[in-house]
Amino acid sequence: MSGRADGRTAGRSLAALLIVVAAGPSGQLAGQSYEQRLLAIPDTASIDRMSRDLTAVPHMAGTPAQAATRDYVLARMREWGLEVWTKEYTVYLPQPDTVAAWIIARPRAAAARLSLAEPPLPAGRPAGPPVPPFSGYTGDGDVTADVVYVNYGLIEDYATLDSLGISVRGRVVIARFGRSFRGIKAREAEQRGAVGLIVYSDPQDDGYFRGDVYPDGPMRPPGGIQRGSMMNGLGDPMTPGWASVDGARRLPEDSLVLPRIPIIPMGYGNARRFLEALQGPSVPQSWQGALPFRYHAGPGPVRARLKVKTERGARAQHKIWNTFGLLRGERWPNEWVVAGGHRDAWSPGARDNVSGTVAVLEAARAFATLAREGARPARTLVFATWDAEEWGLIGSTEWVEELADSLRAHAIAYINEDGTFSGPAFGGSGSPSLKPLFRAAARAVPDPTGPGTVYDVWLRRVGGDTSALRLGNLGGGSDFAGFYHHLGIPSGGIGFDGPNGIYHSMYDSSDWMTRFGDPGFRAHRAGAQVVSVILSRLANDPIVPLDYVAFGTEMTALVAQLDSGIARKQWESVSTTGVRDALERFTAVAGAFAAARETASAVDSARAAAVNHALMQVERRLTRPAGLVSRPWYRSLQFASDLDNGYATMAFPTVNEAIRYADAATATRELADLRTRVDEARAALVEAAAALRSARP
Repeated sequence: MSGRADGRTAGRSLAALLIVVAAGPSGQLAGQSYEQRLLAIPDTASIDRMSRDLTAVPHMAGTPAQAATRDYVLARMREWGLEVWTKEYTVYLPQPDTVAAWIIARPRAAAARLSLAEPPLPAGRPAGPPVPPFSGYTGDGDVTADVVYVNYGLIEDYATLDSLGISVRGRVVIARFGRSFRGIKAREAEQRGAVGLIVYSDPQDDGYFRGDVYPDGPMRPPGGIQRGSMMNGLGDPMTPGWASVDGARRLPEDSLVLPRIPIIPMGYGNARRFLEALQGPSVPQSWQGALPFRYHAGPGPVRARLKVKTERGARAQHKIWNTFGLLRGERWPNEWVVAGGHRDAWSPGARDNVSGTVAVLEAARAFATLAREGARPARTLVFATWDAEEWGLIGSTEWVEELADSLRAHAIAYINEDGTFSGPAFGGSGSPSLKPLFRAAARAVPDPTGPGTVYDVWLRRVGGDTSALRLGNLGGGSDFAGFYHHLGIPSGGIGFDGPNGIYHSMYDSSDWMTRFGDPGFRAHRAGAQVVSVILSRLANDPIVPLDYVAFGTEMTALVAQLDSGIARKQWESVSTTGVRDALERFTAVAGAFAAARETASAVDSARAAAVNHALMQVERRLTRPAGLVSRPWYRSLQFASDLDNGYATMAFPTVNEAIRYADAATATRELADLRTRVDEARAALVEAAAALRSARP
């Protein structure tokens, strides 16, 4: 094993560390007593201390400050009694040498250089140097051109510009953040011939239009910048689809699928200077932001000069470190439940993602405390913190690619916590098979604002309508992707949210969190408790609590989206009947299995292991090795991120993409393949039911 490890793990592979001979019957406490004791452990003082420590300085991936967070997390988990180790990768993270922008307000005027750095604010100013105001994986260049405003920079926005007779070729475009992953904005601008891109946060989206701005409120001030990656892929771009281990083949730098144009993020204070000077057509009303003037599309007469130079060659290679804490299961040690959150940030990262990291760590502390008292979980728990998520889910992707076979064989589920504890409103997303568990866990935890449980307050917020207690599906944007989209492992996460405008800015600090996000860290504590309950039930229930009735019901309802798309294309020969029938068969078998599970008597270890092995295959069988036509790394046929949005979720992506691109033959072929794989997933449920019946205690 490369990287750091303590004396108990040094020199052993992950497989040797985790795959052990099955233990005998568990001596742990009964489930209810165990859970009650588990819930009593997370506390706000512990969370407060860890949050303040981890936000002391900005800690971007690939920097010494991020290495310090690695050591801090390992030290805490080692103190609690977990087996700890780290995994190091060397990956392509080109950091900036030069980022500069000038505005030329009118023809023949002198260029005025802009101050891009965020203004320091007295309140809660973090120690250490700030992260430069740059975009990860920006192209290099020094360009000067007329400016064109492109709204959010979506495909449909460029269609609107076409209808107005405006081309962006040879120009610098200015787009506002939001409505899509920022990398899509870069892709679309470059494909249309733009020579540079400015991306800014409009006050309509997260500034004064939404509330008071920091430091007087939670929203983005004029100088607040949204940093972020512009890469549309996942993992180290030099090793797409395979792990960046020592000796791995790496693609040449000039062949990487990354932006070629310079891209600079700005606050709306700087962006205003360009937008206010633009002439040309008045924009459609839906393009109007909240700055106090009428927006125009341009081009010109205002011009921009953008100059960006980033590291190249060996200088662009940086080390990253995932950390792990392990609590070995007592009854089924070869079945793993993994929880994780990314540790890196573009800033101090109090919300994104120290809040998620601390929730995972506090859950780890709770389980470790009970283990020291003699109550170990039945299954093995792995607590991970990922590095370089902000650059493109790199740490988690490299680990999943390296350990794919072991994870397919042993991982029950993955719980992901990312930027999720900064307000009073409970929510979450995940595989439909996990959603009933998330709702049940919410019933077990007191709400941080109360009265009642998290579930009670959630239900009141939607007017008492249980059908409105919706949890999202998994698209893109966080570390669940490798587990869920690549391997088909049930995944999801929960959180508490509220208004904020400090995303990816230096103002995502301890001061912001303690004044506006979560004063007193009560939402953090409740989040750690909900996560602990979810992990406890996944780790201790004899038959893992994956609900395939809920899964089949939700997936069947989503077939209506396919029907609507097919109807719009007027494809009379394309039908979803086969998929719908297969899902109905699947749901019927899932119902029979659920009934048998409810009435089963005590389940011995061997029988439970056989049942759970079959259940683990259900969603794996809804993946295919060849992956999606558009993106082979994405293998799951359930959900994927939208290829033209990046964040949005697309159900049945192989079929929906064929519909989007008007390919009836591919749609028919993909529907047939989907039907076959749903039937194969149903067969796994049949195997689980047979295993439940076959053995006797």
